[in-house]
Amino acid sequence: MPKGLKLPSMPFVRNMFVLSVFLVSIFTLPVLVHAQSIDSSNGSTSVQLPQDQVTTVKAQVINIDSQSMETVPGTNTQTPDQTIDVKILEGPDVGNVVTFDNDNVMLKVGELFYMTTTVSAETGQTYYTVSDPYRLNALMFFVGLFVLLVVVFGGKQGIRGLLSLIGSFALILYVFLPGILHGYSPILMSIGVASLIIIVGSYVTHGLTKTTSAAVVGMIVTVLITGLLAHFAIEFTHLTGYENEEAAYLNIYTNGKLDLVGLLLGGMLIGLLGVLYDAAIGQAIAVEELHTVAPHLSRWKIYRRAIRMGREHIGALVNTLAIAYVGVSLPILLLFSTSPSPFSIIINQDNFATEIIRTVVGSIGLVLAVPITTLLACYILIRSDKNGAKISEVQEEIKKEEQVIEHYGHHH
Repeated sequence: MPKGLKLPSMPFVRNMFVLSVFLVSIFTLPVLVHAQSIDSSNGSTSVQLPQDQVTTVKAQVINIDSQSMETVPGTNTQTPDQTIDVKILEGPDVGNVVTFDNDNVMLKVGELFYMTTTVSAETGQTYYTVSDPYRLNALMFFVGLFVLLVVVFGGKQGIRGLLSLIGSFALILYVFLPGILHGYSPILMSIGVASLIIIVGSYVTHGLTKTTSAAVVGMIVTVLITGLLAHFAIEFTHLTGYENEEAAYLNIYTNGKLDLVGLLLGGMLIGLLGVLYDAAIGQAIAVEELHTVAPHLSRWKIYRRAIRMGREHIGALVNTLAIAYVGVSLPILLLFSTSPSPFSIIINQDNFATEIIRTVVGSIGLVLAVPITTLLACYILIRSDKNGAKISEVQEEIKKEEQVIEHYGHHH
């Protein structure tokens, strides 16, 4: 065990864990009280129109009859088009061969894909379209490669990280998304689930230690502050949550009962977690290491040195977060770069303003995480009283190092 740093006592770790859960409970309990289910019906009597019968099955291209470039009507845009013979591989029509035009994704002979079959409710006609190429084999290969590299080069810590990642996805898929669809407040669900992801991920990956507890509390406090800031930013900028077509479809699917503005805020917080985790853990470990090598330093001195390290971290993290958001928004940027509208009008539009607020609020959260986590780590990891024995021990080590250096100088 490093000199100058004691292992955390179990009562302390238990108390910090209870504190973390308590902070989460403050914001998640109101959700359980005020939940309202989203029903697909709106309570009014309406005429049900006949619905087309749509099914999607796996199929394989057995022949390409023709392939050419076609002009999109009303434009000068050229798009590829092919006529293909397809064998159905699953479903009630397995083994049947059908022929249709494909202008979606150009396929090759022998290639697998998912085919959508639509039977019109009005005419009874059947239409075939290419839904998506079959990507599952490639997806499994790259996921397997990722897991293998993490295990080989990360060892036990890498395995813990994978377990933490699985737990995070489980919380999002089985707690956050169902909660949103059942009418829970997206704002409170986002804060609560984000905090749970922080608690589970941190303790699974780094264990029940004082350092982990300091980082956990720092991240939860940062998430709460960032959540409030995001709420006010969205309100002041009058963002609607309709930054993409998926949000519009989701609003129609839920009959307008889903809080898209709250969902937008939740996306901001969830997207911040990965980089926030890096910043908080890094600062807590920095305080731990500084206290280990210099246990005679006061909290304030270690805080100042850790903050100096954190400033370098802030620059890299903010740049990382901003570039990540820009990368996701490249199609939007390209679209607006060709627009004849003035720059002020472009950035004022809802989808562009949403990305700006997402980037700025996330960056503010990262900046706040450094001083908050560092301050909490100094309070948790460093004792307020100075241990004279430790100081004497450090001074003795310094004397020994000086003697070694002096002896080395005499011989060289």
